[in-house]
Amino acid sequence: MNTSAPPLPPAEELALVDRELARLEHRRSWLLTRRSWLLTMIEGAAAARTRAAGGQPAAPGAGGRTVGETSGRGAQNALLVLGGVLLSVAAVAFTVVSWGSLGIGGRGAVLAAVTGAALAAPVPLLRRGLTSTAESVAALGLLLTVLDAYALRQVGFGGGDAVGYAAAAAAVLAALWAGYGRLLPGLVLPGPAAVGAAQLPLLLWATAADRELLDWALTATAAFDVAVALWVSRRAVRRFAAGCAAVTGVSAAAVAAVGSASAQTPAGALGPAAVFAAIAVIALFAAARSDRAALPASAAAGLALIAGAGGVVREVLPTGWAVSAYALAAAVPAAAAGLRRPRGTARGLGGAAAGVLGAAALLTLPLTVLTLVGPVTALSGPWRGAPADAYTALGVDLNPSFFAAAPLTLLLAAGAAAAGARWARTATGTPSGTRPGRDALRAWAPGAAAGLLWAAAVTVPAAVRMGYGPTVAYGLLTALGTLGWAVLRRGGTVPLVLGCGLAGAAGLGGLALADRTATFTVLGVLVVALVAAAVATRAGEAVRAVLAVAAAGFGSWLLMAVARAAALTAAEAGLLLMAVPAVACGVAAAAARRPRSGVPEDEGAAPGPVTVTLETTAAVVGAAAVLLASGDLPMTSVLLGLAGVIAAATALRPERRRPAGATAVALFVLAAWARLAGWEVTAPEAYSLPVSVPALAVGVLQRRRAPATSSWAAYGPGLAATLVPSLTVALSDPNWLRPLLLGAAALALTLHGARARLQAPLVLGGIVLALVALHELAPYVVQMVGVLPRWLPPALAGLLLLTVGATYEQRLRDARRLRDSVHRMN
Repeated sequence: MNTSAPPLPPAEELALVDRELARLEHRRSWLLTRRSWLLTMIEGAAAARTRAAGGQPAAPGAGGRTVGETSGRGAQNALLVLGGVLLSVAAVAFTVVSWGSLGIGGRGAVLAAVTGAALAAPVPLLRRGLTSTAESVAALGLLLTVLDAYALRQVGFGGGDAVGYAAAAAAVLAALWAGYGRLLPGLVLPGPAAVGAAQLPLLLWATAADRELLDWALTATAAFDVAVALWVSRRAVRRFAAGCAAVTGVSAAAVAAVGSASAQTPAGALGPAAVFAAIAVIALFAAARSDRAALPASAAAGLALIAGAGGVVREVLPTGWAVSAYALAAAVPAAAAGLRRPRGTARGLGGAAAGVLGAAALLTLPLTVLTLVGPVTALSGPWRGAPADAYTALGVDLNPSFFAAAPLTLLLAAGAAAAGARWARTATGTPSGTRPGRDALRAWAPGAAAGLLWAAAVTVPAAVRMGYGPTVAYGLLTALGTLGWAVLRRGGTVPLVLGCGLAGAAGLGGLALADRTATFTVLGVLVVALVAAAVATRAGEAVRAVLAVAAAGFGSWLLMAVARAAALTAAEAGLLLMAVPAVACGVAAAAARRPRSGVPEDEGAAPGPVTVTLETTAAVVGAAAVLLASGDLPMTSVLLGLAGVIAAATALRPERRRPAGATAVALFVLAAWARLAGWEVTAPEAYSLPVSVPALAVGVLQRRRAPATSSWAAYGPGLAATLVPSLTVALSDPNWLRPLLLGAAALALTLHGARARLQAPLVLGGIVLALVALHELAPYVVQMVGVLPRWLPPALAGLLLLTVGATYEQRLRDARRLRDSVHRMN
């Protein structure tokens, strides 16, 4: 690039760059198309040469050599597996079908020869390095030993107990396969096969002897699997044994859970609890011996401890306390996690306890929701009489024990969340892999603890069947305490706590509707408290906005209660409710003038959240007040006028001048219309003039401020709002007064437009004047046409055409002159 040349203006340089980029893009597209065509030609020629040589086309990029779809080792393994399967099928068929055709000596000879050959064949194969072939032959040999056991059973060996014989055979085969694997360490299959066979003996013996011992048999098998997984050196055996331990352990827990659920007494639950304790000991042993298994094994141990202890505690506690029983049992692994244990084990035990407590809390929280909304749904009507107690106020037919246990369950869950938050704050030296979990716990655990604590407090009255008066007082103290905590604190838990406080306040308001004194006491205290909280909060503007809106909502509720107590009509109640928008807009204006974050708001600056939310609340409550008075048109007019005054006062603020001003004008117009409708006025001018006069006034001010503004933009809407409705009615009015007045107004408007050289008044006035004149002259024209001879209209039409034709050019010139003069107007 020539740096000595003077730089181009930015616009010209941008155009130059765009042209160069377009040229390069066009060239690139052409080259890519050419390349694709050349590749197609080359591949087509290669395919033609291959077909001429009688071969198959070579794969692209293979350099003319055919690329196989599988590797040599894959093909080898497939062949070996297939061969082993076929030999196994043949052996099974021989043993099951053809066995009876041989004598005892022949049978023994065949079994010994085939099994021995199959088990011995891997030795020379391993020496020659044919490992895969050796594995396939060894698999056949192991299968033949199973068939040998079956054959021995067929000749009567082992007595009549088939299940017991199968258990003994499985134990013997497991030992034989394990020894075979030790003799030939180059084989992988015998070790896992021995572990798999070892899963059956205890299970089969328990099934044959006593099915009640099935859980213990599975537990003992799981212990054996854990021992193999920990102490055997071969990786394949360890992994397979670990998987077997997980399966048998879960199976033992499932059988024990069924027994625990069906227990009717604490003594009946002790047996399954002992099984769960044994499972927990085995899992903790595995967690202590293996760092990799520490977390899942300790979590499994924690769940087993909770299931066992919870089953016993459930039978001790009253009916309906099952969830609380398991929540109490979660203290066992939680306490174990607090001991000096490795980090993985502690996290597993603590996670199990937290999971169970979280599930218990989720199952109990619907009772908290019912405590809040139940009194409202069960209420037959406001002030119909207070219920006997908090539980009766719910209006549900549930076991009271459910509510009696709810506070305890929620308190336990809250304590666990608080402990988790404390651990997350104080944990030091945490490995980097666990920091995200600790950070997440630090973020949500405090809020969860606070919310669960509030939920527990809310359910206390129903749990203890507190009387109505004490319940209201307790609920008021709880709501005020929760709101006060949210107001005086800062941090991530404030929104949750604030939401809990407002939910509790709303539920308390619904409960208080049963009694008049309680209603006014509760609502009055809540309004005062919310206003004070909105003023004193340190939690930020968003929290202040929420509190202000809540204060407006409860204030509206209180005013409606006052209206009901005073036996006011719906319209009068709407007039009383209009006090809320007035106060809300006044507070919003004060909030807009108040500095935010130490910096005063500039004129025209965006309003803060308090201002916006209060103005929105004022609009919603104002609309509700107008709807209440919708059956009374005079009162509706008054309410709309008051709303217009409030909007006009809001429009005095610079940043709200345009939207609030337009809203005020619309509300005043609607108020005028409602008043006219109440007076049964049907004249359209009475409805159109309140719209057109302000519109024309705005147009005049706009033309004075910006003389270049078109008359259509300035005066068109206002004139059309008046002329069009009046013209529509005048065309169907049989009287003469309305057309006369409308024609006179249109004439004056036309003359003013011509004098002031304005298009909108001239055109609109002229059109209306012409239509009114035609409407008035139409009867006379019809009458005159009826008395004239029939030949006269065609004659007059012909004369008119001749006259027009004679002066056509002059008329066109006059029409152009008239059009140009109109176009030169504004």
